[in-house]
Amino acid sequence: MTTKPGILGTGFRAPTFGIVLVVTLLAFESMAVGTVMPVVAADLDGLSLYAWGFSATLITSLAATVLAGGWVDRSGPTRPFLVGLGVFVAGLLIAGAAPSMWVFVAGRAVQGLGTGVPLVALYVVIARVYPEELRSRVFAALSAAWVLPSLIGPAAGGALAEHAGWRWVFLGLVPLVIPPALMLLPVLRGIAPSGAAPAPGRSRYPAALGVAAGTGLLLYGLDGTDWKLLPAVLVGLAGLAFGLPRLVPPGTLRLRRGLPSVILVRGLLSGAFFGTDVFIPLALTRLHDFSATQAGIVLTVGALGWSAASQIQGRSERPREFYALLGAVLVTTGIVLATVALQFSGWLAAPAWIVGGAGMGFSIGSLSVLLLDLSAEDEQGVNSSALQISDTLGSSLVVGVAGALVTGFGAARLDAGLAVAGALFAAIAAFGVIAALRLEVRT
Repeated sequence: MTTKPGILGTGFRAPTFGIVLVVTLLAFESMAVGTVMPVVAADLDGLSLYAWGFSATLITSLAATVLAGGWVDRSGPTRPFLVGLGVFVAGLLIAGAAPSMWVFVAGRAVQGLGTGVPLVALYVVIARVYPEELRSRVFAALSAAWVLPSLIGPAAGGALAEHAGWRWVFLGLVPLVIPPALMLLPVLRGIAPSGAAPAPGRSRYPAALGVAAGTGLLLYGLDGTDWKLLPAVLVGLAGLAFGLPRLVPPGTLRLRRGLPSVILVRGLLSGAFFGTDVFIPLALTRLHDFSATQAGIVLTVGALGWSAASQIQGRSERPREFYALLGAVLVTTGIVLATVALQFSGWLAAPAWIVGGAGMGFSIGSLSVLLLDLSAEDEQGVNSSALQISDTLGSSLVVGVAGALVTGFGAARLDAGLAVAGALFAAIAAFGVIAALRLEVRT
């Protein structure tokens, strides 16, 4: 009996290590930034721009992700991956040296341009290098790549902010980009472009501009109480209505079964989960007098729940649709529990957020496998791009709207504002449960 090679077997070891190291780096940045954002906002006098520290990154990554889809399919993943990492480093430098909150937000926007492209390239690497039976294990390994950042990212970010300064959370990551890039480069160069890759559709680029600009205008208009901002809201909605249907598979917004629902569920769960994840540190530091390090511990346990659940689903032979639905239910439950817990005790949010993190661990990897299973080879880049668009758009819209709600309530009523935001996150996650019931393709 021949033993099938695993993801660390001959031919797979180098790409596995390279992919995991890149995701570990991006995960560390994500975990640490969430912890230090309250410190950044206080130091730069930028509470009114708190949500923009996250939304700017997500909005700019939309345009980059659309570009990456066709770019990777046409030219292969090497050049997009390296260019994306270079832009990401530039964003780290700008944010780390920012003299004001506006410059910091600009640096975060540049980071968004740099993160969208490498992620799409890595999805194509997984699709081209690994056989179908190993893909769920690869995505489980990607979740495992969050374990170390989950353990040390939030606490390390908080400790750096308290003792060395928050700027080192960004500047300290710059030299760490080089080793994984060098490790993955030979693998990337060995992947040829898809011979059947279609010519780039011109309509995707105006659509990407419409979605990115529309999202920015919508969030800008919602960020104030002046009626003069209403035109910005309307133009933003028009941009989304024009661009979004052109960037996702037909039927996505109508809950069509199969691939369209995979894309939709991903966006709903990402928006609900990361929206909650963004505001947990703010609630802990402002309502419960937590230090940045203590707030990081709460985020850590949620990420550990994510990693553990992902390992379970990656090794299970149950249908991916089962774990996607289970994950959606757990995300909704975790958000409700965390929102209620934060009204009484900061530490009660920790076990609640384990539930939410486990939900993401069950669902995200399963949805990624479903996407690749339902994609033709010459559409892997475009469909992976659509998945990332759903991720980033869902997160940016939800975080931005919640930020406007919290700002509207003001610092004096922060507890009420966070409670309303939590209710919004729970409602979005519940809609994700409904959409998850339509993942299976009926024959």
